Amino acid sequence: MAAIQALIANGSLTSDWLAAYHAVPRHLFVPDTIWPGHADGVCQGEAVNRRSDPAGWWHAVYSDVPLTTQWDDGEHTGDVRGTMPTSSNSQPTMVFSMLAALDVDDGHRVLEVGSGTGWNAALLAHRLGSENVVTVEVDEQSAAGARRRLTRAGYSPTSVVGDGSDGFAGGAPFDRVIATCSVRRVPYAWVAQSRPGAVIVTPWAPEYGGEAVVRLVVDDNGTASGRFVGSSAFMRLRQQRSARPSSLEYLSGPWPADAVKSSTALSPEDVGSWPAMFAVGVQVPEAFPLTERYGDGTYTLWLHDTDITSWATADWEPGRTAYEVYQSGPRNLWDDVEAAWRWWDGHGRPGFERFGLTVTPDHQTVWLDGPGNPVPLRG
Repeated sequence: MAAIQALIANGSLTSDWLAAYHAVPRHLFVPDTIWPGHADGVCQGEAVNRRSDPAGWWHAVYSDVPLTTQWDDGEHTGDVRGTMPTSSNSQPTMVFSMLAALDVDDGHRVLEVGSGTGWNAALLAHRLGSENVVTVEVDEQSAAGARRRLTRAGYSPTSVVGDGSDGFAGGAPFDRVIATCSVRRVPYAWVAQSRPGAVIVTPWAPEYGGEAVVRLVVDDNGTASGRFVGSSAFMRLRQQRSARPSSLEYLSGPWPADAVKSSTALSPEDVGSWPAMFAVGVQVPEAFPLTERYGDGTYTLWLHDTDITSWATADWEPGRTAYEVYQSGPRNLWDDVEAAWRWWDGHGRPGFERFGLTVTPDHQTVWLDGPGNPVPLRG
């Protein structure tokens, strides 16, 4: 298991999880057909099958990469890639980094949202005992597969098929909550079903893009607050997915329809990094980008709102210092994105660790450096 040295070296696998790592080998929780990803978690390679390519399968399993295990909510079959990855065995560095952030102790009861292949639940069950772990999975097929693998490995956490955003009131109160899927809003049920002092660890991302893991601590007043601890790239909680219409649905007529033309000195390239997208997305709610690339290497960055009322484009060409912009609708989306980027740039381009999140029964607020400094909203 050559991967163990890399995990120890990058600091994700700490001494308190070594026993679980050895007792719960990853290969027991990986199906025969997988699509290995990359460390950044944003795309998948070709399928690798254990029967036809055992060496390739073992290499993938013990590489520090995520492994897609399901496409299109199980409707896709075959070895070619589907349209949308919907379940995976997560990158080991991410798995153990999140477990370290969870900071479990003997006797803790843990709610896991997103059973996936069952590996994370098995690691928790080994560390805390099966009786102290509840794992919830919305997909019946994935839940059944995870349950089979857990049983074969000798673990029997409470396995629930259901909507993870509801938590599991029957097992509350919990000392720890961990999600293996990303959310746009932390379901308040996770807070309500946690003891005061409990820790919630979940990937969180705005609609626009960019994503990071947040570590929240539950207060005795029914709120939870904490900082982001590092970047991530997870599949969205199924109940929080949103439709993303194509650009053509926004046009009211032939290009450029009723759009107003302008120009900007801000390159579309500058707003495309993961931290920049996060900072923009926090400030510009219910908006998202699409990129239309051309054969000569140029591209158009499209901005859309989820209500299908507003759109904008910014054209990128190499060597330019001014970029053509078109905007249409009640929201000037490029103006909002540019203002959000300049706010981020003006604050020293902060990384994820300077941001935090506070969750109350009615609101969620992202802040910079401290809860008293909420990030502004635009649009």
